[in-house]
Amino acid sequence: MNNEEKQLSDKVVHIGRVTKVVKGGRIFKFTALVVVGDHEGNVGVGHGKAREVPDAIRKALETAKKNMVSLPIVKGTIPHEIVGRFGASEIVMKPAAPGTGIIAGGAVRSLFELAGVHNILAKSVRSRNPYNSIYAVLNGFDNLRTLDQVANVRGKEIKDIIKY
Repeated sequence: MNNEEKQLSDKVVHIGRVTKVVKGGRIFKFTALVVVGDHEGNVGVGHGKAREVPDAIRKALETAKKNMVSLPIVKGTIPHEIVGRFGASEIVMKPAAPGTGIIAGGAVRSLFELAGVHNILAKSVRSRNPYNSIYAVLNGFDNLRTLDQVANVRGKEIKDIIKY
């Protein structure tokens, strides 16, 4: 696990400040959304809350490392077009040709960078909330299938599924 943690890189996507008004004044607390990835198809998302920003980031990092998921990457992009949904967010993700780069906005871009996807087109069609957008992309990643996986499920060869 130690070698794996050394290879992980992280990025703070969003920091929010929450204020609670009490009789004696205001109490500030912070939330942090952090993405962790190894640039080889493994990525995790974490959310942390604390009274200080560094503590919130530390908690989010721990959660992100626990919630790692892997996604299939084919030639630097995703295997097929997919729509990820979470809450009111919808993210349309399309594979792109080599040299295209990451065409995505906001919080979603850092998720693709840390996952190791080099060429992709992504568009947020509904809500642009950073939390829901990130979780919508993870939902899309969960539903991605490679050609080998589809062939195994159907019990066929790849050449039987696709006509060249």
